[in-house]
Amino acid sequence: MDISGKVFIVTGGASGLGEGTARMLTANGGKVVIADLQVDKGEALAKELGGVFVRCDVSQEADGRAVVAAATGLGKLMGLVNCAGIAPAIKTVGKDGAHPLDTFTKVVMVNLVGSFNMIRLAAEAMCKNEPEATGERGVMISTASVAAYDGQIGQAAYAASKGGVVGMTLPVARDMARNGIRNMTIAPGIFGTPMLFSMPKEVQDALAASVPFPSRLGRPEDYAKLVHQIVTNDMLNGEVIRLDGAIRMAPK
Repeated sequence: MDISGKVFIVTGGASGLGEGTARMLTANGGKVVIADLQVDKGEALAKELGGVFVRCDVSQEADGRAVVAAATGLGKLMGLVNCAGIAPAIKTVGKDGAHPLDTFTKVVMVNLVGSFNMIRLAAEAMCKNEPEATGERGVMISTASVAAYDGQIGQAAYAASKGGVVGMTLPVARDMARNGIRNMTIAPGIFGTPMLFSMPKEVQDALAASVPFPSRLGRPEDYAKLVHQIVTNDMLNGEVIRLDGAIRMAPK
């Protein structure tokens, strides 16, 4: 698939991995709809890139539909990249008692249900596309995490939500194969995102040093490079790719 001239939705696109992806797609001639709850950052980035910003809670159907409508209004919607997510750290039973059920539910709603909400709505629109020369009508990429496999202490909710994203990758790809729509997932390791930069500097340094090679934090552009490869390589379908510098997370 040629990125140039195509429309892409990037959830969580106002910062971090999503911002890196939005910049890459724009640099390659794509048109980007940034879907995020960070209004000021999202609007500023959309203006800089010549894209469109839509305030969006990915777990809400109406918000998801508004994003898809904005995308189809720009042209041929051919891509969705799900980067929106949250990652609270709470033990199953901690000093304050049992893990709050509402927090667990929220993490699953945003990370897993939100990803599927955007997948189903974007795919519905893509089904109406005239196929490319390759037979493709679109490609969808979601973001899981190495926590889906190596969940650490305090990550029960996060790991469960990301494990769900991993688990739906293949069946969604199989569902959409007859329509020429691919579905992939990236499972990043330790990346330098606003979420991680909120941690103390010594913690960031220790995490970077724990990556076998390269011994550094992942960068949004590393993620965006893999998105580029997935979009342009039509044999990539129904798979989860770890992007982690060979790290396997310890319990804590």
